[in-house]
Amino acid sequence: MDLAALEIFRAVALEGSVTRAAERLGRVQSNVTTRVQQLEEQLGATLFLREGKRMVLTPAGEALRGYADRLLALAEEARQSVHPGQPGGRLRLGAMESTAAARLPQPLARLHAQWPGLVLELSTAPSRQLVEQVLAHTIDCALVAWPPPGIDAEAPVEHTAVFAEALLLALPADHPPVHTPQDLQLDTLAAFSPGCTYRRMGEAFMQQKDGSPPRVLELASYHAILACVATGRCAGVVPQAVIDLMREPPALRLVPLATCDTVLVHRRSYQSPALDALRTALTSGEAHRLAAST
Repeated sequence: MDLAALEIFRAVALEGSVTRAAERLGRVQSNVTTRVQQLEEQLGATLFLREGKRMVLTPAGEALRGYADRLLALAEEARQSVHPGQPGGRLRLGAMESTAAARLPQPLARLHAQWPGLVLELSTAPSRQLVEQVLAHTIDCALVAWPPPGIDAEAPVEHTAVFAEALLLALPADHPPVHTPQDLQLDTLAAFSPGCTYRRMGEAFMQQKDGSPPRVLELASYHAILACVATGRCAGVVPQAVIDLMREPPALRLVPLATCDTVLVHRRSYQSPALDALRTALTSGEAHRLAAST
């Protein structure tokens, strides 16, 4: 079993397709198929089921994927460790959608300009899922709203505060002023899926009205959340930074709700020059001024 075979295996598992995995890796399709077959023969186990054009992991494949993620992450960490002070290689960063849109463009542009050999892979998800991915070695670090719901306080992660987000309760424009939860005239919250820290904060605020948790309309973007709020059906929680990005925000009543730290999370044992360079980019320069002004 070698690292190249594990990289190919993981690409097929991620893409669910030999064709897309080959495109992702810059290899010919026949080579990917052969390497997967060789790995299966070496392990004496079937790793994928072929369902039409889709490749689905077997139980043995699911078990191997966890090891592959950890082994490949450790190999990348080892490569970087022999070049201290020279960020390079690959860094897999997860972030909340709002952070990716409002906070990352300038810091990541500066990071690339300073360290062009560093390849950064960015993915988005709610905070709890991002921490779970860090712990599972599927990403190296993540920007999350702290603390995420459902994450054990003793989880083996370290975190550094990088931004302070001003959160707003978004209400229909014709909603009366809200000073306390009892002033709310809505019982539905438009929010992301469970695992979103902002959703948890919105639910907790609305539950104070009468002790009953609000109904939740799950949506996949802030544009969709704000559109539903604007129609008068529900409330939503949105960072001020997201509103600031909009050229023409919808007509809404925006009520200050709370301030929530966005932190950079990584596994307790994980260190690399690339992570250090990212942390520096996030906590200095314009990024630092943005955080301080929020």
